[in-house]
Amino acid sequence: MSDEPPVTAERPDSPFHTTGTDHITIWGSNEEDTLAFYRDLLGMPLVLRQPNLDDPSQTHLFFDTGDGRILTVFVGDRASNRGPQRGGTGSVHHLCFSIAPEDFEDVAGALDDAGRNYNVFDRGIFFSLYTHDNNGLVIELSTDKYDIPDDRRGEVLAKAQELRVEDGADYAKDEHLAAALEALGLDADPYDLPDAASGVGGVN
Repeated sequence: MSDEPPVTAERPDSPFHTTGTDHITIWGSNEEDTLAFYRDLLGMPLVLRQPNLDDPSQTHLFFDTGDGRILTVFVGDRASNRGPQRGGTGSVHHLCFSIAPEDFEDVAGALDDAGRNYNVFDRGIFFSLYTHDNNGLVIELSTDKYDIPDDRRGEVLAKAQELRVEDGADYAKDEHLAAALEALGLDADPYDLPDAASGVGGVN
């Protein structure tokens, strides 16, 4: 009998269920650099600006990430730090935001124009570009490989997981995703995305 936890799109038998992601808050540096990255480069509208209610010496910036879900940043009079973030238990590894598949090459071009380094990987079940914000936080910009309905995404991923396990594969690959869509009767068209390495284990 496997000791691995079950992977399923079904809601667990828990005391309550969350209804979605409302917002994520990160510590930022200063307002100018934060706006330059999140608003002016990534295109997130600044929808609210007010004091940090827990510490009015800080400013609290609210950005719409594109679907009404919010990223907020505490900023003050601090220099940006492009160095690597501190890792370890409790730390944030990265933030991921969605981009349209037809915009993928334009996004890469915009990052080039802004002098931002990035890596592109085919992650099997999605396609990703990784860069850093003005404080060294890893920012992933991902796009779906197929036109998957939003309300079926969890179901598709759970089915791809099931097929991956049956196949004995180390991770879910494109063929598992395509097979999951077929098994669920979803006629989802693939997007035209460039070839890229998986990046698994840091190997291209």
